[in-house]
Amino acid sequence: MRTALFGGTFNPVHIGHLILAEEVLRQLGCERILFVPVNIPPHKTIEDPGPEIRLRMLSESIKSFSFFGVSDCEIRRPGFSYSIQTIRDLVGSASVEPRPGLIIGDDQAEEFDTWREPAAVAAESAIIILHRKYRHEIEFALPHVYLKNELFPISSTQIRARIAAKAAWEAMVPPEARAIIEANHLYGFDRNS
Repeated sequence: MRTALFGGTFNPVHIGHLILAEEVLRQLGCERILFVPVNIPPHKTIEDPGPEIRLRMLSESIKSFSFFGVSDCEIRRPGFSYSIQTIRDLVGSASVEPRPGLIIGDDQAEEFDTWREPAAVAAESAIIILHRKYRHEIEFALPHVYLKNELFPISSTQIRARIAAKAAWEAMVPPEARAIIEANHLYGFDRNS
């Protein structure tokens, strides 16, 4: 497995995302992590500044890392984004090799049976489960590998809430994303408060 796909809303991207992506590289010997920001997530509603701004925050935040890349394939695709479509699109366009890694959190693994074509996702990718919610490994019936990672007490939801509440948040996101948040007054950011 040379490439692992890391999908999500990245609303906003934060240091936990980058650290976990680097852990996948180090522990599993992948050559590249391809971040794939979602257009419209099928499993959650989000306070969204728009997929183009989320893509820009992510792209700017990873540009100095040679082993990270980003694909806008889900943002260009209208409607909801499904992992099986993304895998097939990226493999079909030769953007990634057949059967790339697919990084999911243990919280997503719990709901994996609700995904579109879960058996096909498992057959067409190598599932990598991250600890996001639990310190222990949860039961997961399909072939997978569990990353040995620490739980990071950072989430995009928490960052958005901290910005709106005028609490400390700046160190939780890469400087490039912070600059975009501040310049665009995202998530209730107000320079004067």
